[in-house]
Amino acid sequence: MQKVIPGKYRHYKNKFYRVIGTGWHTDTLEELVIYQSLYDCEQFGHQALWTRPIADFLGTIQIDGIEMPRFTFIAE
Repeated sequence: MQKVIPGKYRHYKNKFYRVIGTGWHTDTLEELVIYQSLYDCEQFGHQALWTRPIADFLGTIQIDGIEMPRFTFIAE
């Protein structure tokens, strides 16, 4: 089972988030990461909350043929 450490992360698009913890989808029981943006957004408001499946959060993406993590842990 994959684990996510609560703390500050940098998204590959260079925005910062704080992981609050993990939880479970009520219907599918899929494990989700619960995290908060550390910036304000006109569309979603002040430090919006987000969820993402743990496999996606810890997964990688490819940009210009280079594989990199979607989120990188910065600090607790």
